[in-house]
Amino acid sequence: MEKCLNNTMAATDLCLKRSMLSTVMLGFILGAVIVLTICGNVVVCLAVGINRKLRSLTNCFIVSLATTDLLLGLLVLPFSAVIELHRSWPFGATFCNIYTSLDVMLCTASILNLFMISLDRYYAVTAPLRYSTLVTHCRVAVAMGFIWVVSLMVSFLPIHMGWNTPDLTVQNKGEKDKEDKCRLELNKGYVLVDAVGTFYLPLVVMCSTYYRIFKIAREQAKRINCCTASSSLNNHCSLPAKEHKATVTLATVMGAFIICWFPYFTVFTYQGLSEEEVDEMTFAIVLWLGYANSALNPILYAALNRDFRTAYSSLLHCHKVGPATASPHSHQGRAEVPRGSHQQHSPDCKGSLLEERALTMQDRNGKENPFISETAERGLPVSCSKSMWILSFCQDVWLAKVVPAQNRWIFEENGAELIKSQKMVEP
Repeated sequence: MEKCLNNTMAATDLCLKRSMLSTVMLGFILGAVIVLTICGNVVVCLAVGINRKLRSLTNCFIVSLATTDLLLGLLVLPFSAVIELHRSWPFGATFCNIYTSLDVMLCTASILNLFMISLDRYYAVTAPLRYSTLVTHCRVAVAMGFIWVVSLMVSFLPIHMGWNTPDLTVQNKGEKDKEDKCRLELNKGYVLVDAVGTFYLPLVVMCSTYYRIFKIAREQAKRINCCTASSSLNNHCSLPAKEHKATVTLATVMGAFIICWFPYFTVFTYQGLSEEEVDEMTFAIVLWLGYANSALNPILYAALNRDFRTAYSSLLHCHKVGPATASPHSHQGRAEVPRGSHQQHSPDCKGSLLEERALTMQDRNGKENPFISETAERGLPVSCSKSMWILSFCQDVWLAKVVPAQNRWIFEENGAELIKSQKMVEP
């Protein structure tokens, strides 16, 4: 705007039009991020509230993440958009510190929820038979309490006590502070504790857990592919398409997290350690890139789940979603596959294919939930001498499943013995 005032009248008009056009475009982009953040996370909360099948310990962290991102979209993003559009803060120093504290607290809580989700998925995949004893209601409550305690300790407490500023005074209330500016002041100690404790350390753990999950998915995909290979073909076990889907999913989850938050914490750490400020445009870009992660989370951590997708569909079509029940018309329109129509399987895979039945299995949270039998619909063999448990990536990104074979649940982990099931598959 200042550049426009130094030009001639005609050039000034053109400059003002361009400035107004850029402001409108910027407002549209920021408004789209805010609307997507609010609407996406509201849909996640409504889906869990309506569908009883989604009310499990596994989805507690998903709901916690959606609630955190929803609060961020309602309490923080509108004021951040005002700062970007007006280049000033019209609400005073006291509310500025409250806004800054909410910003730091909710962003930290969102990152820590993603961290807890990675740990939950790690235990579900690496120790599925012990998952219900490792992840209990009490431990989930403690984990959520830990998330919010840490978030409060790096936001409201240091900001309102002045521990984050170079001179250890409360920010934005000094004589040299401008009344129309709202910024988060930083010192080296605060930056190191906040950046390492709430981002870099969780990032390393998340990369390790998802890499471990990927390795297990790769091994199990090879075993399943070997079992489904025809005896007339060569014995080479190529990776099936579902392993590629697992790889893409994990890369998307980790890629979105790193792309959204790594630039911001790099700038954040640089500012605190060097005591130099970057230009406003660079800071605004990396900040809103981090905010965009809250708009992507409903897609990455909920929409990729089959049960959530079903709940979304029912919610958007105004149908009431209840617990899954066996219905004679529940699979109308699907072509049934005759028993003898499948290709001959290798000698290691003897037995008949599993028919679609209303089976039940003990869910991780100790409650009886309907067993999803889409594995049988896709014609995968279920009786093998080797282990045959299918990871979440084979059928559902976030749900680990065990495939029943006649009167047994087949599972192998470090030479574990076969465990007999309490349910019998009807012929």
